[in-house]
Amino acid sequence: MLFDKLKEDKVAAMKARDKEKSDTLGVVIAKAMLVRVERRAQNAELTDADVISVLQKTVKELEDEREGYVKLGRTESVESMDRQIALVKSYIPAMMSDDEIRAVIEKLDDKSIGAVMKKFKTDYAGKCEMKRVQEILKSMQ
Repeated sequence: MLFDKLKEDKVAAMKARDKEKSDTLGVVIAKAMLVRVERRAQNAELTDADVISVLQKTVKELEDEREGYVKLGRTESVESMDRQIALVKSYIPAMMSDDEIRAVIEKLDDKSIGAVMKKFKTDYAGKCEMKRVQEILKSMQ
């Protein structure tokens, strides 16, 4: 599970005295723990899709923070943000290509928008953008 991998890598970073990596992974793990608590309240377990969602949100937050440093001209902080963004992105699986999305849609018996979106939300969560799936589906009809 991706969550366990994050925790293992944080411990390794701590042992290696890599403070930046350890701190960055600590933030991601804390956010994932909050989602885990919410999921347990709904009698559900934390999934890799949940963790991927946390990772994607974290990347967006770091990119926003990076923009602020760029505007202030703080190059050292910008470089630090770049390293943190690269680290977090390294845990996000590659997104599906348009051709892969098209191939999955073509294999489906029911090509209605609702059925296709449900399939992608359950089986491919975090591996593709739902907006892109919808665009490809509309272009196929």
